[in-house]
Amino acid sequence: MIQNEMSRRRLLGLGVGLGAAASLTLAGCGGGSATKSGGSAAGNGGKDYTGPKVDLKLWNGFTGGDGDIFKKLVQQFNSEHENIAVAVTTYQWEDYYSKLPGAVSSGNGPDIAVMHMDQLATFAARGVITELDDVAKALQLNEGDFAPTVWKGGIYNDKRYGIPLDMHPLGFYYNKAVMQKAGIDKPPTNSDEFTAALAELKKAGVQGFWVSPFQFTGGMTFYSLLHQWGGTLFDDQVQKATFNSDPAVEACTWLVDMIKQGYSPANVGQDADYLALKAGKNAFNFNGIWQINDIAKDPAAQIGVAEVPQIGSQKAVWANSHNFTIVKQRGADDNKIAGAKVFINWLSEHSLDWAKGGQIPARKEVRESAEFKAIPNVSTLAPELEYAAFPPAAPGLGEVLLTFYNSFNEAALNKKSPKQALDDGVAKANKQLEDNRKKYGN
Repeated sequence: MIQNEMSRRRLLGLGVGLGAAASLTLAGCGGGSATKSGGSAAGNGGKDYTGPKVDLKLWNGFTGGDGDIFKKLVQQFNSEHENIAVAVTTYQWEDYYSKLPGAVSSGNGPDIAVMHMDQLATFAARGVITELDDVAKALQLNEGDFAPTVWKGGIYNDKRYGIPLDMHPLGFYYNKAVMQKAGIDKPPTNSDEFTAALAELKKAGVQGFWVSPFQFTGGMTFYSLLHQWGGTLFDDQVQKATFNSDPAVEACTWLVDMIKQGYSPANVGQDADYLALKAGKNAFNFNGIWQINDIAKDPAAQIGVAEVPQIGSQKAVWANSHNFTIVKQRGADDNKIAGAKVFINWLSEHSLDWAKGGQIPARKEVRESAEFKAIPNVSTLAPELEYAAFPPAAPGLGEVLLTFYNSFNEAALNKKSPKQALDDGVAKANKQLEDNRKKYGN
C-alpha cells in the first residue's frame, strides 16, 4: 500500500520535472521529414492498420495496481494485432515527465505516451507531441461523449493533442468500525453532518479527520473545498492566480481550524492520514480513487467509499485525467504513427476493462453501461464527474500548481496564517505565470 500511495504522491514532483522539461531545447524533435513506407502519416485515424509489422514503444507512469491491468490490456492488444507490437515502459511520474523531452530530443523517445491532462499544453508547446484531431474524428468522438472540461483539456491552440482515457477524482473514504464506536451510522454528506460526526468522534476519543499538509492529500482536499466555496485557482485565461480570494481563504481556514479544534493532530506526516484510517485511528479521509483497489485487499478493515461531502455552497472535487498522446520523432515513420493510432483507438474502446484498475472511463457511454455500474466502489464515484474541478490547460502549469500546494502546506503547518500563506503564494504564482507567457509565447 505504501508503495502504491508513494507512486501517486510522487506527482508532487511534477513541477520540478516540468521545470527541467522547459529548460530543454527541443528544436528539431518533430521537424524531421524522413518518412518510411506506409503512405500518409495521418492514415485513417486509427480505424485499422494493414501495413508491415511495427514495434511501438509506450511510456506511462502506472506504477500501482492499475499498472498491472494496463499491461494486461496491452498484452491483449498485441495478441489481437499480428502487425503491431507494443512494448510498455513504466516510470515514476516525476521521472517520466523529466525524461521525456530529452529522450525525444535525442531520438530515443516513445511512440505513444500517457499524460495527465494538465501536462498536455506544456508538451504540445514544446513540440514533443503531435496533433490527434484525425483520431478523434475516426473514433467519432465529440464533447458530448465526455465531460466538457476533459474534452477541452486535450486541446491546445485549437488543435487536439490528447485522447481522454479516464478521470480520477478524490473520493471520501470512511472507517465503518470507528464510526460505529461513536454511534455514527452513515457517512456525512454535508458540512453540518461532517462537523457533527467529528464532534461525536471527539467525545469517543478519536480525532476523526486528519488534515495532511501535503499535496497528497490535504492539498487536493483544499483544492476541492476552494471550488466548493465558489473560488478558483486562476482567472478564466489563466493569466492571474486567484487562490487568495475570500472563498479560498475561507476554505483554507476551515481546514486549518480542523487542527485548531482538535479534530486532527498537527503536523500530520505524509500518508499518515490514510494509514490511520486503515488502522482505525481516524474515521474520514479524502483520497484518490486509486485507493479503491488497496482497500479491497483488506475487507476486514471495513472501509467504505462515497462521494466527497459538500462542505461549501456547491459540490466540487479535485480530479485529473489520463490522455493518450503520440510523440513526435526526428524521422517520422508513417507506419508507426498509423499503428499507434490503432492502439489508442483500441484502448479507448476497452476503457471498461481499464476501469477495473480504479479509474472512471472518460467515455460517457461506458460510464452509463450496466457493466461499469457493476464495478464496486469505482462506479460510486462516477457521479463526481459532473462537478469535478479539473486543472486548466496551460503550458508550464505544473510549477504553478506546486506553488499552490506549497502555500497550503505553510498554512496547515501553522507557519503562516491562511491569508498570508495564500497571498504570498499568489504573488509567486503570478510571477511564474508571467514567465510562462514569455517562455511559451502565450
